[in-house]
Amino acid sequence: MGEKDELKEKVSGLPELPGVYIYRDIDGRIIYIGKAKDLKKRVQSYFTRYLSAKTQALVARIRDVEHILTPTEFQAQLLEAAMVKEKQPQYNIDLKDDKSFPLVKISDEEFPLIAVCRQKELLRKKEKAFYYGPYQSALLLREALGALRKIFGFRTCRTLPKKPCLYFRLDLCPGPCCGKISSKDYRAVVGNIKLFLDSKYDQLIDKLSRDMQLASRGQRYEEAAKLRDSINALSSMGRSRRNFSSTDELEDLQKLLGLKKLPLRIEGFDISNLSGKEATAAMVSFYKGVADKNNYRRFRIRTVDAIDDYAMMREAVMRRYSRLVRENKPLPDLILIDGGKQHLLAAQNELEKLGLDIPITAIAKVEENVYIKGKAQPVQMTEDTPALNLIRRIRDEAHRFCRKYHHLLRKKKVLQGL
Repeated sequence: MGEKDELKEKVSGLPELPGVYIYRDIDGRIIYIGKAKDLKKRVQSYFTRYLSAKTQALVARIRDVEHILTPTEFQAQLLEAAMVKEKQPQYNIDLKDDKSFPLVKISDEEFPLIAVCRQKELLRKKEKAFYYGPYQSALLLREALGALRKIFGFRTCRTLPKKPCLYFRLDLCPGPCCGKISSKDYRAVVGNIKLFLDSKYDQLIDKLSRDMQLASRGQRYEEAAKLRDSINALSSMGRSRRNFSSTDELEDLQKLLGLKKLPLRIEGFDISNLSGKEATAAMVSFYKGVADKNNYRRFRIRTVDAIDDYAMMREAVMRRYSRLVRENKPLPDLILIDGGKQHLLAAQNELEKLGLDIPITAIAKVEENVYIKGKAQPVQMTEDTPALNLIRRIRDEAHRFCRKYHHLLRKKKVLQGL
């Protein structure tokens, strides 16, 4: 398979979710960073539609694509701008220089104003302020600031009024105009917002967690409760999908499992049945951390009538890998089982019958303990583990694909009975 074919296969397996995509050239340099509401649809458009001369030049240099999932499209927009600012990719020049794109302005005052402005506006006024961006969508930017304002509260008025306005009563502004917050405390709020705009969610949440503990120890329980609510809100916005590249995840997984080589091809299994009826198994395939849907497989369980997930898993694994052996086709670098230790052992026994020594692991449904071949005790991963991010993604995709097939078989049975 040539480089272009590998790239095309990787693009076809991108998730249909919001996030940031990163293009690299033959030397591994980042040449473009973009954001998308639907990563797969957006990246595929570069290879399937008419392109300007400049974009054609970009596409000709692309040798690899990575992606980072985000909870929402506006989170993708914030992350894209922060990454462009840090990495300065060659082909993002248009984004950085276009005077019509919006920015976030934080004025340099005792109680800084936070507002949206245009680049041409700041060039005309030449005000002393901090600027974040540029961003591609003013609408998404205003949504992001609106959500952020509900969490922290900040000033948006051009000049400080002499008495509190409606925003103070709605708890969207801490009231610097009427002395309800000190300059020091207000600047601490602005500092938190800057961390958010830089997509440094973990650093921000860690900081707020320390502040909450200090407030609790000082018996400032109302302040501690407010910080707790802020942490919960930010966690749902910024940490529901972790910002790891596929390379980070694969390398971390290799280290965690003690694999001899990077697990480029991973196959994940799940079982679905209703009281043993219409039992199905499904296998999903991930290549370089990306779903490879052309290599998904599904199995209608033939040899098990009772409710026996272990026997069903044994059948699916045996059918899959006995066929690969029979047809002399490549084996995966790692097998992932959706289940606990007994599911792992059931699958492992079938591989041993075939004389195969493929690395295999399993993830339990509730505690998310990870069971590893040859280890008696499971591994418990923290939320900031790149390997867990990848394992979850494969597990969830296997579960989705399996249930979809199970529901299809149940529907067919109902229709046959009419």
